Amino acid sequence: METYVVGGAVRDELLGLAVKDHDYVVTGATPEEMARLGYRPVGKDFPVFLHPVTQEEYALARTERKTAPGYRGFVFHTAPDVTLEQDLVRRDLTINAIAKAQDGTLYDPYGGRRDIEQRIFRHVSGAFREDPVRVLRLARFAARFTDFSVAPETMALMRQMVAEGEIDALVPERVWQELARGLMEARPSRMLGVLRECGALSRLVPELDAVWGAAPPARQADGGRHLLAAIDYAAARAVELPVRFACLMAALGNAPCGPAPELILRLCTRLKVPNDCRDLAVMTAREQDHIRRAPSLCPDAVVALFERCDAFRKRQRFQHLLQACECDFRAPATDGRGDQPFPQRALLQAELAAACAVDAGAIAQAQGADRQKIPQAIHRARAAAVGAVSGAAGAGHGL
Repeated sequence: METYVVGGAVRDELLGLAVKDHDYVVTGATPEEMARLGYRPVGKDFPVFLHPVTQEEYALARTERKTAPGYRGFVFHTAPDVTLEQDLVRRDLTINAIAKAQDGTLYDPYGGRRDIEQRIFRHVSGAFREDPVRVLRLARFAARFTDFSVAPETMALMRQMVAEGEIDALVPERVWQELARGLMEARPSRMLGVLRECGALSRLVPELDAVWGAAPPARQADGGRHLLAAIDYAAARAVELPVRFACLMAALGNAPCGPAPELILRLCTRLKVPNDCRDLAVMTAREQDHIRRAPSLCPDAVVALFERCDAFRKRQRFQHLLQACECDFRAPATDGRGDQPFPQRALLQAELAAACAVDAGAIAQAQGADRQKIPQAIHRARAAAVGAVSGAAGAGHGL
C-alpha cells in the first residue's frame, strides 16, 4: 500500500503557490484494508475515504470506462493492481497528473513539470474528450493561471468535442458551478475567451456569444471587448460573485435577442442561477441607465429608484447594484473610462442614507386613520431629505 499526493496540491506547490487542499491516491489497497485502518468510506461512484484524523480524502487508484454521453457516463474500476500511472492517465491536464510520494519523490509520467515550466495547458490523453466538464475546467484554469496558454492540440480536441455534441450533455447546474468559479478567478475574461475559441460558449450560453456580433452603443468600441473588460475590472476590485455576474449580464443589453431583463431571466432559469445573482443581474440591466443619470434626477425620481430596488430594506444589494454599474461604466479597455470618476455611486449612497434617516413610523402615526395617505407622505419626506443632500430639489427629469 502506497499513498501519494496528487493533482492541484502538487501543481500549486511547483508553481510556488499556497496549497489549500490535498488530494491523495492510494495504490495496492482494498476498501476492506482502508476500513481496517480507520478510514471512513464516503464515495458513491468509487471508493473514497476520509482520514481518521485529518478528514482529508483518500481515493483508491482507479481506471474508468466511458459508457454513456456526458460527465456521468463512466464505470470505474479499482483494484490493488491498478498502478499510479493508470490512475494519472485518466486525469484532465498534464499539470494535474503529477504525484508526490511520502518521501517527496515526484512521479510525472506525462510531462506535467515541463508544461508547468512552459505555462501550457495540455490534455493527458484522448480520454480528455470523454468528459465535457473538462472543457469548462480548462477555461476556468485559464482565468486563474493567467500566463498559461492552451496547447494547439488540446484546443483542437475541445473544438471536436463541441462539434460532436459532447458539450451539450452538460447539466445546467454543472455549467453554472464552473462559470461561477471562473468568475471568481483573477481574470474571468480568459475563461470566456477559451470557451469562445473552442465554440463552447455559443452552445452553453448563446446569449453571451451573441454580444460579439451585436452593434454596441456609441460609447463602446465593441460590445464583446467591453464585456471582457468589465468583468476583469470587477475581478480586480475583488467584488462578490453577484456583482461579477451582474457585470457579465449587463452586456446583454447589446445582444440582439430582446430586452435585457427578460433575456437574463430566461438565461438564469435555464442555468438555475441562484436568486441573489439573478435578482442583482436583472436589476442592474433595468436600472443602470437611471443610475448613470443620477446627478440629473429630481428627488422624486431618486426615491422612486430606491423604491423599485427595495433599497430601504435591502441596502447591501443596492450597494452591489452601484458596484456593478460602476464596473460596467469604468471598464477601461474599450472606451477609456477606466480613470474617469463615477460620482453617481457616492451621490446615491448619500441620498439613500438621508432617505433612510426619515422616521417613517412617525409619519405614519401622524396620518392617523387615513392609511391611504401614508405611502405618499413617506415618499414626500424622503424626497425632501434627498433634495437636501443633492441640492437639486425639483431639478432634472423624472423616470
